[in-house]
Amino acid sequence: MAMGSPSGQDGMMGEINVTPLVDVMLVLLVVFIVTAPLLAPQALKINLPKTEAVAKNDKLQKVSLAISANGEVALDTAPISDAKLAEFLSQRAADPQFQLQIQADEAVNYGRVAQVMALAQKAGVSKLSFLTIGGK
Repeated sequence: MAMGSPSGQDGMMGEINVTPLVDVMLVLLVVFIVTAPLLAPQALKINLPKTEAVAKNDKLQKVSLAISANGEVALDTAPISDAKLAEFLSQRAADPQFQLQIQADEAVNYGRVAQVMALAQKAGVSKLSFLTIGGK
């Protein structure tokens, strides 16, 4: 009696057991999926602030500021100059419930929008938002 395989076949196994390989690959996949989002902020060299979720505040006194394509500014549909706007915002900025909502035409020069934002910041406006139309 010769020692051999129980089925009587002599020679090498013709199959490769891929189960351990699949197990290792799945573990590596899970590790990469978990660590990839954690690597993005460090790669961009930014420090993200830690905040708590904020509930929507319906008590805010919202004022709409529209900037037309040619750069003209209107406060609640009434045209206003930059000087009068700065005065108005200075008076209202002290109110913690005040929020300025900017609606800028998509054709307006970015420099004009930046000027209005700087004017609001200088006046002390702390709550500023941009209104857009929903996409397709």
